[in-house]
Amino acid sequence: MPKNVLILSASPRRGGNSDLLCDAVAEGARSVGHAVRKIRLADLRVRPCTGCLNTLHGRPCPLAADDVRDVARQMLAADVIVLATPVYFYSMCGQLKTFLDRQCPYYRETRGKTFGFVMTAADDDPACVDSTLEAMRGYLRCLDAPRETFVLRAVGLTETGEARGSAFWDEAVAAGKAL
Repeated sequence: MPKNVLILSASPRRGGNSDLLCDAVAEGARSVGHAVRKIRLADLRVRPCTGCLNTLHGRPCPLAADDVRDVARQMLAADVIVLATPVYFYSMCGQLKTFLDRQCPYYRETRGKTFGFVMTAADDDPACVDSTLEAMRGYLRCLDAPRETFVLRAVGLTETGEARGSAFWDEAVAAGKAL
């Protein structure tokens, strides 16, 4: 059955390794008939959360003029959400963290979604992404009945574009096909 797949690329570099691996996941997912949309968070206006707690008390988010609400609506409509980030200092990059922090108005509505994770790092030890993965799973712990479908640890990538044609590319395509 075709699924609606939303890929959120947090790479600040268009064509960076995590961004390219998003394309590979999309390629695999499209090849088996899924509808895929990729959004580059770096191309959006996403203001940092102010911690006002308005939405927890039924009041609107004061930052609603940026692009977060539109992407959150697409997340709510998706069956599968892929979160992709380069690893910065053993955590997710700021683009993804800032975006996830802004999910306060929507996380209670985000039910039964399937998630995949793509993480890229220059370090060649797969354990270097453990704390990044734990942080992304922390977001899932706040949701109702999330499921995890895949984790891609693309390590040892030091040059921009190096992921294309690598074993990680093939792994990402396979992950997309398996959605």
